[in-house]
Amino acid sequence: MTDKQPLLTPLLRWFMFAMVLANIAGSMYTILLPIYLTKLGASVVQVGLVFTLSSIVILILQIFGGWISDSIGRLRAIAIGSVGGVIGFIFMLLANSWETMLLAIAVSQIPYALVGPSFGAFIAENSTQDNRGRVYGITDTIYQITGVIGPPLGGFIAGMYGFKPMLFVAAIFYTLAAGLRIWMATSMRSPEEPSPQKLTTKSFKSSLTLMVGMVLSGGVVTWIFITDGVRDIAFRLSSELQPLYLEQIAGIPIVQIGLLGAIFSIGMMFTPILSGRISDKYGERVPISLGFLMIFFAYLIFIQVSDFIGFAITWAIFGISVGLLSPAYQSLVSKVVPQKNLGIFIGMFRSSLGLISLPAPLIGAQLWTRFTPKVPFIITAILALISVIPTWFKFKIPEDEG
Repeated sequence: MTDKQPLLTPLLRWFMFAMVLANIAGSMYTILLPIYLTKLGASVVQVGLVFTLSSIVILILQIFGGWISDSIGRLRAIAIGSVGGVIGFIFMLLANSWETMLLAIAVSQIPYALVGPSFGAFIAENSTQDNRGRVYGITDTIYQITGVIGPPLGGFIAGMYGFKPMLFVAAIFYTLAAGLRIWMATSMRSPEEPSPQKLTTKSFKSSLTLMVGMVLSGGVVTWIFITDGVRDIAFRLSSELQPLYLEQIAGIPIVQIGLLGAIFSIGMMFTPILSGRISDKYGERVPISLGFLMIFFAYLIFIQVSDFIGFAITWAIFGISVGLLSPAYQSLVSKVVPQKNLGIFIGMFRSSLGLISLPAPLIGAQLWTRFTPKVPFIITAILALISVIPTWFKFKIPEDEG
């Protein structure tokens, strides 16, 4: 009788260690960035404008990032993106106005364009169809270490010493991760990784044509695109405004806002493995539908409470909800898209959805100022509830798909 193989290979363990280091850095400042922009002189509408304009960069780069990942390999693409991330941190440290911070945020999108499409594809290459949901579940659980450490650390440093020292500490974490990723790219390789291919216009056009055809086919991929588009629009209406609501409307201090980020990650730690097991046994539509339903209830609580305890409960439910959604979505995509094209599909998918939701932060800010600050969050709640219907009825993998 052979020994049972561990879900995470040694290569995946190194991969996740580097990912945790890099994303501790990112999560230290992300939740506080809207507040920092207001400290640099931006209004609520200008904060929405910053996130709308900076999103354009990742829209342009993600498709190419996914194609590069498919062609030269996941680890190499991640290493290249990480170099761009170090440059982005340097720009953020030098920025002294919200306008220059806009440029810095745009540069910091480079690693997301290359790392984002490679992350899920790399895990798919290092797992099997039978255990993929569980592998995504355990990697998502490990990933939440970043949220447990990063936001409270960032909030503490920013609250005690200011935003610049916080960004400097974050830059140190990210630079260490970038060094580790470069070492991995030059000395390691996934067993299922194909040989590197030349980056040619023909290969890019061929891959893109295949992916567009799948999105327009009317099958599972089409419905993933539609529901994820609705979800993306809904969340981007309000997500960048949440820290401002907490600070300006509810009066929550920066240190406690950082703690909410940690509570979200602790909540999310409880469900990814469960989501993966349910996905492998009963299908991905079960945890995805349940996740959308819980997000709806979380927003209902959010618009009613006004103290830290109430928001802590809300963020815990948010975490549990996303923990249900994330591994199930990743597992579903990996089963209905050819593995060798996963990078460009994820890049194209995110870019297309980003283009659709591009005006959402600005629209959310306008709704905040023209009506009441609660309106963007109410609309997000309603769209999350509506999303339950197509996910339950359409997220089924036919026998000939996957």
